[in-house]
Amino acid sequence: MTPGPTASRPARTTLRAGFALLLGLLLAVLLAAPAQAAGYRYWSFWEREGSGWNYATQGPAQLRPEDGSVQGFRFAVSAEADDSAAPRSEAAFAEICEKTGERAGRKRIALVLDFGTPADAPEGERPPKPRTACASVTEEASAADALAAVAPPLRYDSSAMLCAIDGYPRTGCGEQVSGEPSAGESSASPGTEESDSGSAPGGDGPSAGLLVGVGAVAVLGVAALWQSRRRRG
Repeated sequence: MTPGPTASRPARTTLRAGFALLLGLLLAVLLAAPAQAAGYRYWSFWEREGSGWNYATQGPAQLRPEDGSVQGFRFAVSAEADDSAAPRSEAAFAEICEKTGERAGRKRIALVLDFGTPADAPEGERPPKPRTACASVTEEASAADALAAVAPPLRYDSSAMLCAIDGYPRTGCGEQVSGEPSAGESSASPGTEESDSGSAPGGDGPSAGLLVGVGAVAVLGVAALWQSRRRRG
């Protein structure tokens, strides 16, 4: 007796379930894959707290540090302020300002200037080596005043955003950079020679986890299809 139309219903049901599972797993894998975030190339401003760095909550023109403070500036590519690479120097105030004597009516501000890595640099430019400086400024001076005293020329844009310290970089100001930020990879100590490749490790290709996940989804889909045909036979 020839099977009627209802005989293949279980096979069709299994096939639909298999493809639903395939689609769900594929979406899960794609959603779990890390996105390529766009970053911004700019000078970030930091304050030393104990032995660590905290991202400054005020701009250098607004902040008026106390005598004995340590301020840091770091040039890097970063997606968000919290992800910005902090200055890599751990030099303390006593070390930076040991040769700058106290003067009445003035204060000493230690500055850490980290010009970033070759990967952070705009095309055609190479960052100077990181350095420190001790600024002796008036008691009411801001962090920007201290910076101008030891690292001219400074460059600002029309909105008063700090664009260049000691003339670096020559052009650009907070421009968007496509691809993953390089700030997280900048772990070398100041003055260490780094690669001139200008690219972040890993490239723009799919991650191994994504490829494995897609492969697993494909295997499950084939298994579901084979099971449906086996039942149909």
